[in-house]
Amino acid sequence: MFGALLPKKPVYVRVSKNEFRVRNLDSARENTFVAQTPFTTTRLLIGQFLVAESLLKRALKETFERRVVAMQPQMLIQPLEMAEGGLSEVEERVLREVAFGAGASKVVVWVGRELSDAEVREKLYGR
Repeated sequence: MFGALLPKKPVYVRVSKNEFRVRNLDSARENTFVAQTPFTTTRLLIGQFLVAESLLKRALKETFERRVVAMQPQMLIQPLEMAEGGLSEVEERVLREVAFGAGASKVVVWVGRELSDAEVREKLYGR
């Protein structure tokens, strides 16, 4: 019930090796953030969880220009690399947990082609 009172703050996050591309759908502001300390390992797109979570938290803060905890964005997160054949349950969970840990109130994991803003909203809200 309380979650229904929060304004929707949709964000589209694309994950590449050691990089997050974050798009605020309301403002169309998009930024790319490259990890100074790598979070990708030879086998996993996100192999260093805390490094990735910290970078995503900073990325959201800078993209939305406010405290992440106060805004609680609703996020579609998409791996752009290392997802051949789909994601394992563990890989999908890592993406979800990184997003929730960075402050997201809702997370949808998407594997496939890159989406338009309207398609991201459709996946997040089912409209």
